[in-house]
Amino acid sequence: MRALIVDDERLARKELIKLLEEHPSIEVVGEAMNADEAEQMVNELNPDLLFLDIQMPGRTGFQLLESLDSAPLVVFTTAYDEFALRAFEVNALDYVLKPIHPERLSEAVQKINEKEKSKGGRSKDKKLGLDDQVFVKDGDRCWFVSLTNIRLFESDGNYIKVYFDSNRPMIHKSLNALDEKLDERAFFRASRKHIINLSWVESIEPWFNGGLMVKLKGGDKVEVSRRQAAKFKDMMSL
Repeated sequence: MRALIVDDERLARKELIKLLEEHPSIEVVGEAMNADEAEQMVNELNPDLLFLDIQMPGRTGFQLLESLDSAPLVVFTTAYDEFALRAFEVNALDYVLKPIHPERLSEAVQKINEKEKSKGGRSKDKKLGLDDQVFVKDGDRCWFVSLTNIRLFESDGNYIKVYFDSNRPMIHKSLNALDEKLDERAFFRASRKHIINLSWVESIEPWFNGGLMVKLKGGDKVEVSRRQAAKFKDMMSL
């Protein structure tokens, strides 16, 4: 498991590196002192795991995650326990308070190893597939979401509405930019306004002007444009 440590305190980074020497399953591949450095290193090193401080000069740890296309596993490390509830609300893997004690770190590493074993390793493909997770932030609310649980992306002006569970958060991104990042074997551009998760398709029926109406599990309905209908039929083996 390749890890990047992100913390503005040099001594905190060095202490964590020292503690992690007792855990050979974790390889520290780099350290960053702020979100800007971390974003560059994530793109260059493609780590599996972030040990991430929250309060740092400049952008916070949450703002760093918001800037990443695909979110690695995350263990928050911070001295501020008031962030704990928020961290767990976004499904962070763990939340470790400073100063970090060896026993507490061992618990976090155990969770890391169990998570990695259950998912069989993180995909290194450039395209984002169903095994990847993304960080979604909307106002004060934020989540880590596996792409397999996102059934639909819907364009709304300069934003995209993300459909998962009962949530509909809005992210500031264009549908065209998102479409380029997603694995076309798992996600389909149904129209100018929609991208659907193919694993959520429940039924398909003919629609006006040569298009199709797709019903997703959960009840959402999406129209496939006439231009995309033939391609969609081929992909779904109709």
